[in-house]
Amino acid sequence: MSSDVEFRGLQVIDVPPPGKAPSPRPLTPRPPAAEDEGVVEAGEQSSDAIEADDGPPEEDEFLAEGWDANSSSASTSVTSSIYHHAFENGRRYHAYKYGRYPIPNDDLEQSREDMKHALMLELTDGKLFHAPIGENPRKIIDIGTGTGMWAIEMGDQFPSAEILGLDLSPIQPQWVPPNVRFIIDDVEDDWASGSDWGFAHFRSMSMILRDLQKVVDQTYLHLRPGGWIEFQESWGMPFCDDGTMVSEGEDEDIMVRFYRLCADAMARFGMQIDKGTKVGEYLSHTGFTNITCVKRKVPIGTWAKEKALRLVGLYVREATMQSLPSMGKAFAGLGMSEVEREVWAAKVRAAVKDTSVHRYYYFYFWYAQKPE
Repeated sequence: MSSDVEFRGLQVIDVPPPGKAPSPRPLTPRPPAAEDEGVVEAGEQSSDAIEADDGPPEEDEFLAEGWDANSSSASTSVTSSIYHHAFENGRRYHAYKYGRYPIPNDDLEQSREDMKHALMLELTDGKLFHAPIGENPRKIIDIGTGTGMWAIEMGDQFPSAEILGLDLSPIQPQWVPPNVRFIIDDVEDDWASGSDWGFAHFRSMSMILRDLQKVVDQTYLHLRPGGWIEFQESWGMPFCDDGTMVSEGEDEDIMVRFYRLCADAMARFGMQIDKGTKVGEYLSHTGFTNITCVKRKVPIGTWAKEKALRLVGLYVREATMQSLPSMGKAFAGLGMSEVEREVWAAKVRAAVKDTSVHRYYYFYFWYAQKPE
């Protein structure tokens, strides 16, 4: 069970860490002007704090064994002819709407995206979604599908459903389940992806969409009555419940400063990386009902006592370190030199490896229903 509260008309469910009982009292809603809707601020003690391990982590405890990279289902090929890419600073970017998204789409970035997918499965105990879509959904669309892992696994889980994944980059595998297909499209253009969808899924999309309200409105129009929408969004601002995250002289914690730097860099491309905390407002404005937000704490690094959370923290650590070169184009937009970027990268690598500091961030799962 978890503690439910009503925040600005939206149901917020705070999920305690594995093996920990929920809060004995409801969380107190914050004032409407608060930017961190109902979350615990840095320095405050959370009644659902992640318990820290009392010893050094075993670096080899999560070595993969028995993984078959070649396993696949009966399949169909990706239908797209847009396979041209642009190169900049040694990294590959998508050519469709070039310049729209300052993160590469090359093999390194694809590996990081697949790692983040594995992180999500560990965090949610294998759940691909939270919305109550029923046992036999008919049409599912994955908007911003990336490497297509979520769409492929949904295709395996619901073999009678039609699954469509769309993205700016043609980086999806050539062989996929027979009920899964991919297209190259920009969701912020006029809708061209069919109608009567029963479930629309977005992951890590709210921050990169320039006009989130337009996208939510268009999705609403093309869902069937009673259909569901879900956003799975991170808020990377670091928090700490036990005081181990401290300021450095007059400066904030290095990871807090790094988050603000990333926010400034992405803002140059019209993106707001904290928008995932506010998705409910967009859903409500459009007319969605049964709006619910499930919040989970995500440890940064391998400091948690519970093994599943240590694995999550390991994925976060590795994804963070791999993201540093991926942000080169965005940081260059701030006028940072290569030397300055390397200095930042060294500080961040050291911070995420330091298990004496118990940082975490929040992940939000927003889901809502189109009225019948």
